Amino acid sequence: MNMNANDPKGPHRKRWGVMMNIETDRVDELLELIWTLRERGVSDLNQLLAETKDEEARSILRMMIKDGLFEMEGNRVILKERGEEKAREIIRRHRLTERLLSEIFEMSEEEVEEEACKLEHILSPGVTESVCTFLGHPPTCIHGKPIPRGDCCAKFKREMKPLVIPLEELGLGERGRIVFIAPRSHQRLDRLSSLGIVPGSILRMHQKNPSYVLQIGETTLALDHEVVKDIYVKKVE
Repeated sequence: MNMNANDPKGPHRKRWGVMMNIETDRVDELLELIWTLRERGVSDLNQLLAETKDEEARSILRMMIKDGLFEMEGNRVILKERGEEKAREIIRRHRLTERLLSEIFEMSEEEVEEEACKLEHILSPGVTESVCTFLGHPPTCIHGKPIPRGDCCAKFKREMKPLVIPLEELGLGERGRIVFIAPRSHQRLDRLSSLGIVPGSILRMHQKNPSYVLQIGETTLALDHEVVKDIYVKKVE
């Protein structure tokens, strides 16, 4: 397929900035697909077309090239600066929404994906930052994929009480459900997993000094601060 930006074929001849909302959403979805394929090490145009369910994807992609969202190098799809930033924002909104719907509403994975696909198009930057802060700036989505960082993550704003907190902030006697673990090495993650410290586990804080003493089920564990600081929890009654 010739992806010449001047190709007049196809029904979409308006530039991206003045397209109807439904067309804008389709551009967003293609940018999201380009990003997620790149995470898998794929940038081939044919693979992109095979993955999308949009029958008019070819026409929309031509328009996106003309609008400076991406460019072609042979058969490779390369996001340009504006496309990179827009794709990053879409991915961030989608993955934060997944976390929000999963942690607060405890929706099924299928329901989470369906609703996240809707909300990713409408969340404002301010709301997105608030959601991120409320969730404790999670590094990954519910599937373990990285969530692009935002200004709130860099500055560690705390305008509202986070839903997810570092385990070290859990009070004595309080219980928390492990939401995510952000270890600095796979070896540490493997060690925690072997101890039963995995997302979804419920633990109780018994002691903080001289070491952290936690109870998980019938097991009592003593962990040092370097390990505990990698664990994030949601308080439970």
